[in-house]
Amino acid sequence: MRRKFLIALALGASLSAGAQVNSVSSPDGRLTINLLSSAGKASYSVSYNGKPVLENSQLGLITDIGDFSENLRQVDFMVDTVRSVYTSKVLKKSSIDVKATRAIWKFESNGCPVFDIECMVENNDIAFRYLMKRRPVRSDGDSSFCAIIKNDQTHFNMPSGTTTFLSPQMKGGAGWQRTAPSYEHPYYADDQMGKNADGAGFIFPCLFKTPNGWVMVSETGVSSAYCASRLICENGGKYKIENPMESDFNFVGSSAPGIPLPGATPWRTITVGDNLAPIAETTIPWDFVEPLYQPSKEYDYGAGTWSWIIGMDESVNYKEQIKYIDFTAKMGYKSVLVDNWWDKQIGRDSIEMLSKYALGKGVSLFLWYNSNGYWNDAPQTPRNIMNNLINRRKEMAWMKSIGIRGIKVDFMGSDKQQTIQLYEDILADANEYGLEVIFHGATLPRGWERMYPNFIANEAVLASENLHFSDDFCRQESYNATLHPLIRNSVAAMDYGGTTLNEYFNTTNDTTVWGGHRVTSDVFQMAVAVLFQCPLNHMALYPDVTKDNEPWKLDFLKKVPTLWDDIKLIDAYPGKYLILARRHGHTWYVVAINAQQEPLKRKISLPMLGCDITMYSDDMKLNGSMKTLKPSKDKTYQINVPKNGAVIFVGKE
Repeated sequence: MRRKFLIALALGASLSAGAQVNSVSSPDGRLTINLLSSAGKASYSVSYNGKPVLENSQLGLITDIGDFSENLRQVDFMVDTVRSVYTSKVLKKSSIDVKATRAIWKFESNGCPVFDIECMVENNDIAFRYLMKRRPVRSDGDSSFCAIIKNDQTHFNMPSGTTTFLSPQMKGGAGWQRTAPSYEHPYYADDQMGKNADGAGFIFPCLFKTPNGWVMVSETGVSSAYCASRLICENGGKYKIENPMESDFNFVGSSAPGIPLPGATPWRTITVGDNLAPIAETTIPWDFVEPLYQPSKEYDYGAGTWSWIIGMDESVNYKEQIKYIDFTAKMGYKSVLVDNWWDKQIGRDSIEMLSKYALGKGVSLFLWYNSNGYWNDAPQTPRNIMNNLINRRKEMAWMKSIGIRGIKVDFMGSDKQQTIQLYEDILADANEYGLEVIFHGATLPRGWERMYPNFIANEAVLASENLHFSDDFCRQESYNATLHPLIRNSVAAMDYGGTTLNEYFNTTNDTTVWGGHRVTSDVFQMAVAVLFQCPLNHMALYPDVTKDNEPWKLDFLKKVPTLWDDIKLIDAYPGKYLILARRHGHTWYVVAINAQQEPLKRKISLPMLGCDITMYSDDMKLNGSMKTLKPSKDKTYQINVPKNGAVIFVGKE
């Protein structure tokens, strides 16, 4: 009883008669979740190294067949261990060894089972979900076969003194041509708790710095069986799961998800560390999801190019795309993305000719599509194809027949279950025709790299197109680059479309044509190709770049991988600086960038670098250079990175 009383004090609650507390720890014993069942309610807290990182937080679901946030009674508790290994080409690590403590809490209400809470606890990660049961709901005693989740009462209560690194949720039907929400708001670093982003809350993932460690909250395993969710700040440090807005998807479809019974909610995930390495290196989005179908073929990845980021709509013409295909082949890349209006400005017959020409060069095409039928006013074409099963499958059969590699589908603009169904339908149909899929104007992928084998990435970030439109965004480029590998890109592949060597985002590369002015260095742009993880990276390189740049820059960009075997965060602070390492085969790429006014001076330990070390670096005027290094005896290296500059080490193990 003394142990239960001490745990109750840690939870900030007193134990009443019949109260139960169960504690479950990670395999290394450092991360613990405590679940309290008391007075008809269920709640939990989380500690790391014996210190609280999440305070007592409510659990439960309010549904159309009952309020299961009250009158709950815990009837059973089971613990076992989970061990598995899986591999993937497209994640931040190619081989993942899963070790977790698994717990199940069983709850009933009024004598009938309502749900189990299934929880997986890894060394730095927690994933939990509700497993809902069938229960009597009619006077004749028959039981329900489905439920509507009207309100998810899952909370994440942050300790006093926590600061936030969050991106506001865009209101449904807002933004350009009513295309929101598209997960394209900036992140605000070191902000105060208690804000609520104009009432719409915050998108996943959500990063917090508590007095006792870093905490990232997100979700995974979202398919057509549920909606995607967000966090609402109720007051102070209390954040709660919230369904999509009614205004999403032009008010079409329900904001409340429906599930069959028995059925499961998505996994809610919590990643914890006393530094940011567990955040950047986490694999929790994929550890407990499974493929929903088998790949129809072996999909390929690699680097590519696209014209739109530099040349905008005018560049989507036959002559310019030939130019990009030739350039792509010269760089040794594999694909060209042909952006919006191709059906009007190039035409279908000419697209067939373009695809044949590209295939002859060892290059394949991605084609852009508007997802829309009826939920926003975005005018770009092709339209009214991807939203309709008959039109979509006919189009995909045509693409397969002419050798198109994949599609980029834009302007999804909703987290409702109906929209998630559309994502899944597009992916499943595309797989049948051997097509890869990228989504823009889209939600955060939640475990999709493993769930959908032909899925490449979503944008779901304020991405590179804004570098074309805004000098202010250009001035924020290094700031944003220190955030994304620690937040957005830490939980899912990110189709950013960056890495350019143009000083200006236009075809003349000067001030005579509209286009943002880049302030980051060329070495910084090279570093971005490592920092932002995406298995198929369409770079913002203009073909004339080969005339104006030193060969060592182009050689690096020709060789930099898009697939990785391992990741290590060396040092970082979001919004200030970032030092990150990725491994491809036996070669490590270590990159450091700086967004602060003062130079980033560090002596960093790189024990993974054994031989054949090349260093790319900037001087204080952002002039880049390349040199070879001998491995230091103590495996430490001094770096001095100016604002908007970078240092890159490339070396064998």
